[in-house]
Amino acid sequence: MRSPALRHVLTHLITPLLMCLGMGLAYMGAFVTPEPNHLPVAVVGSGPEAKVLAQSVKDAAGDKLDVRTVATRAEAVDLVRHRDLTGAYLPGSKSPELVVATASSDMGAMAAEKVFTPLAERQGVPLKVTDVAAPVDDDPTGQGLFFLLIAVSIGSYASVAALGAAGAALPMRARALLTLGVSAVVGGIGTLLAGPVFHLAHHDLAGVFGMAWLYAAGILFLGVGLHTFLKRWTTLAMMVLFVMLNFTSSGGLFRPELQNGFFGTLHAFWNGAGFVEGARSLLYFGGDGLGRNVWTLVAWLLLGLAVTAIAGRHERTTARAAEATARAADAAGIAVERPERQRAQDAEEEAEEEIEEAVGV
Repeated sequence: MRSPALRHVLTHLITPLLMCLGMGLAYMGAFVTPEPNHLPVAVVGSGPEAKVLAQSVKDAAGDKLDVRTVATRAEAVDLVRHRDLTGAYLPGSKSPELVVATASSDMGAMAAEKVFTPLAERQGVPLKVTDVAAPVDDDPTGQGLFFLLIAVSIGSYASVAALGAAGAALPMRARALLTLGVSAVVGGIGTLLAGPVFHLAHHDLAGVFGMAWLYAAGILFLGVGLHTFLKRWTTLAMMVLFVMLNFTSSGGLFRPELQNGFFGTLHAFWNGAGFVEGARSLLYFGGDGLGRNVWTLVAWLLLGLAVTAIAGRHERTTARAAEATARAADAAGIAVERPERQRAQDAEEEAEEEIEEAVGV
């Protein structure tokens, strides 16, 4: 490859082509063929008939379902509201009933209904579906929180481009303060979208803002810190971490019980899942499980702060070494470009980075 211009173009094509491959693998692997994977359901009843029915459902479904029996309807409703069960089936000769919580997962409720509807049809009676935690009318599928996650995520990782590349001339402390402010603005925009604009959240907007701020700050601090080391590859890293692996494991469209084990495992500790499940807990389930999700977001923020601190120390060490080299060269009478005289070169490098980062945005 003799042409520097051609080599330059081909080098910069690596990132979008890797994004194409990564997005295809992640989204198609997570969303194209959703199937129950240990979906937790129950048959309500304490007698031998309930146990036999539960076992027959389990035998027919295999690993797709985790089937148990629950003694009473009240206990079943409580387990569904705490999201320990996706659905609970109450057999009956006149009106069999399925208890679900669509605010937890509309697709999960549909999967449970698909499992138990044939049982009612064998009796020749319709299945009554009772929703004990329905989403608000403005978000009938309950998937609005997933799209809120997308908006806040894009605002966060796109801001890394400005803070990392355009702000590279600023000391890390200044960039960290800007990051803190930008994360608050991104969280505020997300809260406005969730509340006054689209009415996804009818209450607890302060809590929604707090989680959006924690989520955005974790992404921004991690991205700004990584930029010191990865430079123009930062966008690709951010896309892998906070789009490919994040959106797919968040539970916003399919909860882990409808995905393969890989995405289900990520759901347990990834920050997008912490945000989506935390918002669900706050808005629909009386805060049940909120603490664990908030701690997930805090852990990611602490990780971002740690990476930013390491990056700041690395930059200071590099700057001191460069300055010492320049002073030694001056003393020896050797002409060496000082760091402050390298602005043209830095500007060119930043422009290349912006190209890569614009592709990601």
